[in-house]
Parts: sequence; structure tokens; C-alpha cells
Amino acid sequence: MINLAGKTAVIFGLANKRSIAWGIAQKLHAAGATLAICYQNERMKLEAEGLIAELPGASGFQCDLSVESEIDALFAALKEKYGKIDTLVHAVAFAPAADLRGEFINTSREGFRTAMDVSVYTLIAVTRAAAPLMPEGGSVMTLSYFAAEKVVPNYNVMAVAKAGLESTVRYLAWNLGPKNIRVNAISAGPIKTLAARGVGDLTEMMKSHADRAPLHRNVDQLEVGGTALFLASDLSSAITGEVIYVDCGYNIMGF
Repeated sequence: MINLAGKTAVIFGLANKRSIAWGIAQKLHAAGATLAICYQNERMKLEAEGLIAELPGASGFQCDLSVESEIDALFAALKEKYGKIDTLVHAVAFAPAADLRGEFINTSREGFRTAMDVSVYTLIAVTRAAAPLMPEGGSVMTLSYFAAEKVVPNYNVMAVAKAGLESTVRYLAWNLGPKNIRVNAISAGPIKTLAARGVGDLTEMMKSHADRAPLHRNVDQLEVGGTALFLASDLSSAITGEVIYVDCGYNIMGF
């Protein structure tokens, strides 16, 4: 049994009960971690607060990760409330719907910029802000997908962003290793999240995944949460810079 009592985890990207971040939050909370749940804006506040209420002891914070001053203000508030943090979960990704449909060659310049900024640069930004609050080390994790390395039709510019995200994980791991801060990515199989619904043919993608994966099924949020719990614990103390697949084995298959 993993015990995270006395540990504080900051989670970005909790939108609703379909979010992978919700599965992670449930697992970390059950293990005794104190949770700081961060939502983007007033529009998302209501939904987030309803979920936070289901996690006794958790607190909510508003922060738009595209605004540096909001990141600074958030981490100042986290320092004041908790003193230090132990785990940071980055479950943030976005690309304009128009750039997730149609042909990849027609990706817009602005759509490319947006996908890279929101889905990749924000990991750098929050990790930089979190590092001073991890004086004894800690665990940073983000969420990737197999399209980072193999073509998944319709994933388009988000696939390029995930490839950039995985490279970013390696560079952050190298930078922060001397501070005993570990940085890893979880590459989850397709899940019907709010964000995933923006990808064309998601239903067909999930059917194909279940048919071909060795376990012949799809993964769920709590299974991803279990891997996040492992990464947040001392059991993963020698693991950093890795992409850990939680996809029922789909990634090992040639066809």
C-alpha cells in the first residue's frame, strides 16, 4: 500500500469526471496526499469545485498557464499555503479543432503555435516554478500519447506537440536530476476525455486499439492514476526521463 500522507501534489488539467487528471487525483487522494487542484478560468471553476468537494482536504486554485503572472501568483500562493510540494501533475493539452481535422499538411501557423505553447511550453513553465518548492526533490509527470512516435490518423498537430512534450521531459529530467526532481511522462491509451473528443474518429481509434492491444481492451482513468501514484511515490525513486506506457500493451504491436 503506497502512503503519501504528508505529501502535497499539485494537479493541472482537471476539467471534469472524464479527465485523466480526475483518475490521478482520486488515486493520489486515496493514498493520503494533500491535493491542490488548478483550473484555468472562471468558466471551469464551477465544475472543478464540484469535483474538489469530493476530495476532502483538497483546495482549488485558478491559473491560466498562458499567463506568466498567473503562474507566479499561483506558486506564491502554494508556497504560502503548503511551504513545499512533492508532486506536480501536468495534464494540459490543446490544439484548435480545425487543426485536428482534415489533412496535417494544412496545419495553420497559429494552430501550431497554440498546440506547442499550451501542450509543451506550459510543462516547462510550471516545472520551473515548482522546482524551488521541491527542496528535497520531487516528482513531475505529464501525459503523452503513442502518436508522438507513430502516425495516428487525425491526431495531426497534437502528435507533433506530444513528440515535443516527450523530448521536453528528457531535457527537464537532465536539468533537474541534480536536485533529485524526477520528470516522467505517462503515455496512456485512448480515453474518451473532453479533449480527446476533438480528435476525428475517436470511436474507431478506440475500437482498433482494443482489438489489437494484447489485453484486448482499452485503459481507464483509474489505471492511469495508478501509474501516477507509483511515480509520485518513493517506489519510482530511480526513474526519470521516461515515457511509461499505460495502454494495455498496444505500443508493442507491429500490426
